[in-house]
Amino acid sequence: MGVDSGTIVMLGCFDTKGEDFSLLRERIITQGQPVFSINVGVKGTTSLFPVDIEAADVAAAAGRTLDELRSLGDRGVAVEEMGRGAAMVMKRLFGGDHVAGVIGMGGGGGTHIALTAMQAVPFGIPKVCLSTVATRDLSMQVGSADIALFPSVVDIGGINSISRITIGHAASAICGMVRGRQTAEADHAETKGRIAISMFGNTTACVNACTTLLRGLGYEVFSFHANGAGGRTMESLIAGRYFDGVLDITTTELADELCGGVCSAGPHRMTAAAKQGIPQVIVPGCMDMVNFGTMESVPAQYRDRFLYSWAPDVTLMRTDEAENIQLGEQFALKANALPKGTVVLLPLHGLSQLDAEGGLFHAPPVNRVLFKSIREHVDPSVKVAEVPHHINDREFAAVAVDTLLGLIRGSGAADNHLTG
Repeated sequence: MGVDSGTIVMLGCFDTKGEDFSLLRERIITQGQPVFSINVGVKGTTSLFPVDIEAADVAAAAGRTLDELRSLGDRGVAVEEMGRGAAMVMKRLFGGDHVAGVIGMGGGGGTHIALTAMQAVPFGIPKVCLSTVATRDLSMQVGSADIALFPSVVDIGGINSISRITIGHAASAICGMVRGRQTAEADHAETKGRIAISMFGNTTACVNACTTLLRGLGYEVFSFHANGAGGRTMESLIAGRYFDGVLDITTTELADELCGGVCSAGPHRMTAAAKQGIPQVIVPGCMDMVNFGTMESVPAQYRDRFLYSWAPDVTLMRTDEAENIQLGEQFALKANALPKGTVVLLPLHGLSQLDAEGGLFHAPPVNRVLFKSIREHVDPSVKVAEVPHHINDREFAAVAVDTLLGLIRGSGAADNHLTG
């Protein structure tokens, strides 16, 4: 499965759309980029250009055979399995540094396969999909991946004067993105590293202070709004090893996952850094709250709780002691996955803007329940530090930054400002 440097992977159903892919391949090669072709069509292949990976190999990657998929006579199953197999093939291909980008093309089924496969491609590597359904809501298929969708205007089923233009534009787009990425990588070389940081309106002061400190030291900072989609996007980029460290200041999405709030990022939130071995500082920021929509949308079982209208379409609920016992355990289990590369910081004077002295959510006894639960369930090798400040105090931000940089440098500096 050798791939030349600068190669663009071309993915699609060559059995029914060979003519279209032949033109796409020609347009890419004309612009100076090699092409590596993957056929995901279960009905056959093409003789119009060389195919590097055939559909049988894609099906095998999903634990299937083409004969099996054909005999089922179920198009939905075939599309799902070929997408899964294509994603496995992509993971192997993008394990090296040679592949420069990926482009797919198709109708409904071909688009699903292409987008599923592209989910396995790391962030920053250009991804383009020319599709007959590009104008639909494909947010579930695209997810948090950086995929550019191009409407095909006409069906992808043979070359005509319109498809020549749209295929040519898609080819130019992927080639231009590949060349642009080289410039972006050169820019990154001038920074000391990339840091991901999670934020909310209630932790903005902390995140702004951390960002200022990190930028002053030569680091590039990327903030993600902890609204569900933001957390999933951050996890996706961490999984792609885009960052050198993570300041997970705002882990409120765990509270929404527990209570059915609108800002849940799913069960895999706070897992990517541990899997990739990326240093992280984690804080139970905004775990004092669960997010719902309008006041009328709050589930019936929570109507008698303390609710605060943050905005006309945002209602916040203060978490209680029972919920904080569970949240502490979940938080600790996430920390335990990377014990030597994780530090937990507990802001003793409040978890959010609302949880400050005199604030509507200020409830130190409830926070103590959370902290106690974290300590009871965290691995002994995980450093847990009590910081005698509010989360939005500049002093807390300084501790968070110093702690993360200490982990990144491996110098022991993480303990310089820690207590407890």
